[in-house]
Amino acid sequence: MKDADAIVFVVDDDSSIREAIESLVKLAGLRVESFGSAQEFLRAERPDLPGCVVLDVELPGLSGLDLQRELATHGIKLPIIFITGYGDIPMSVRAMKAGALEFLTKPFRDQDLLDAIQQALERDRAARRHSREIAELRERFDALTSREREVMSLVVTGWLNKQIGFELGISEITVKIHRGRVMNKMGAQSLAELVRMTERLELPTSKDQSAKTR
Repeated sequence: MKDADAIVFVVDDDSSIREAIESLVKLAGLRVESFGSAQEFLRAERPDLPGCVVLDVELPGLSGLDLQRELATHGIKLPIIFITGYGDIPMSVRAMKAGALEFLTKPFRDQDLLDAIQQALERDRAARRHSREIAELRERFDALTSREREVMSLVVTGWLNKQIGFELGISEITVKIHRGRVMNKMGAQSLAELVRMTERLELPTSKDQSAKTR
């Protein structure tokens, strides 16, 4: 699990638990920062790295569940592994429905926590990759002219060049030029790839576009 480019945050008001988890995580080769309260965690500056939060449910002030809601409100999507001193099925169900990755009851096996941390870090890395890819696609799409976007929306609908030309009142040759520029700017090697890009950007569907242009 050695990974200098990832970090685990531990939030627990019990210093002995914090220290034990901190030692375990360090032995696994990961960076770790620990906090005694949710408020302390919220005030801290967090490095922009893949990470997760090992979070006690019962905390003074803001509880673990309160912190989970607070993070969601601020768009902070760090995976959360809840730990608790007692089993509470309704509480664990609420936590999992709100997006928690795992809910461990103390005392838990070290390996169970390490497995959950590894899964959480992999999830955060995947989410970060997805966000970067979408941001890059959005940047490419924003570079298109309004006419190129019109052509693109009809191309991914499956319309032929002559149909697009008739619809937009331009020549078929002009459509081909715009179509080539769209493929080049978007970095698409095929129509299928362009369609997938449209889906990933959640652009208007073909039916929506057809309705608008008719």
